[in-house]
Amino acid sequence: MSYLNEKTNRGSGFVKIVLLVIFIFQLIALSGQSSTPDSITSEQLEYINKLINQDKKNAQIWWYGWLAGYSAATVAQGIVFFSTDSKSTRQDMALGAATTVLGAAGQLIAPLVPKTLSIEDCRNAENLSLRASCQLTYSEELLKEIAEREKKGRSWKMHALTGAVNLSTGLITWLGFKRSVWDGVEIFAINTAVTELQIWTLPTKAIKDYKNYCTKYGSGSVPEASMPEKEWLVFVYPGGIKIELNF
Repeated sequence: MSYLNEKTNRGSGFVKIVLLVIFIFQLIALSGQSSTPDSITSEQLEYINKLINQDKKNAQIWWYGWLAGYSAATVAQGIVFFSTDSKSTRQDMALGAATTVLGAAGQLIAPLVPKTLSIEDCRNAENLSLRASCQLTYSEELLKEIAEREKKGRSWKMHALTGAVNLSTGLITWLGFKRSVWDGVEIFAINTAVTELQIWTLPTKAIKDYKNYCTKYGSGSVPEASMPEKEWLVFVYPGGIKIELNF
């Protein structure tokens, strides 16, 4: 009988040890499950914030550069307007100043880096994990919006809009000021060269960065900004004008 009791106690002890081992492995698994998402979130935050800082820097260089250029051109044309007696020069300067004012206004109205998003709500999160998750969501939305603004700045609509303004300046010079048709073509060509340069120098790095981020982490949604759009191209050459639509 004592032998049976001893055997039973040994079996019971063995079962307890097995249960203890299983319990320890469960704790380790749960600990791993809780820490892994935090480490991934931290890695994503570091990665996406690095992208955002680079893209914001590129956007601000472009934005401030063109704003300063348009502003300086407006002032310079105003000085020439008031310092010359030539009627045609005054007309050119007045019209040119009007177009550069429009260019500067466009920069102010539609900055590449959005200012409407806020991260204030993240500071009120109950714990660090929720705060990091909130900051990640904010950063994803910010990068996505920068990418979408870059897309709009390079779209065919922007080419068409600036083309319409440039064409109107040529018509005003030709018909409104009663100058030669070639004077109108010259003004149109100069303004087209400036606006096309502005469009083609606009940074597009955020579009690629957001696409790569979505692919790497499976977060967000790959924006349409990563897909090519229709684009209007205007070519001016002696003897004519060529307008091309690329798909």
